[in-house]
Amino acid sequence: MGVSVDEFLELLKELPEVQQGHGGEWVALRVHGKGFGYLWEATETVGLKATIEEQIALVSERPEVFEVQFTAGRFGWVVVHLDRIDAEELFELMAEAWCLTAPRQLVDDFEATHPIGQKVQAP
Repeated sequence: MGVSVDEFLELLKELPEVQQGHGGEWVALRVHGKGFGYLWEATETVGLKATIEEQIALVSERPEVFEVQFTAGRFGWVVVHLDRIDAEELFELMAEAWCLTAPRQLVDDFEATHPIGQKVQAP
């Protein structure tokens, strides 16, 4: 278990139209100019956008993996310790953060063609 920074960056390539911006000690992750995550390579952690309900659930269920970063409006950002999560769960959280941020048509196109979207839509 555990995901390296390089593996995280590879997973990121599965999400369409992601831009990376370097902000000193972190890398900002954006889609269409809107932020959905941050990567801190030095600490091997990622901050991801989530709903407040998801933030609370993740942190309360597994505080060794997740911690509260901050809340903003209806969103709760979560810090993820990369060495304590598997790639599949991490990608699901990344995709959710991206979907909360990307334009609706881009999300619809992604979910229609990517296996994670088809898994969610399955009866």
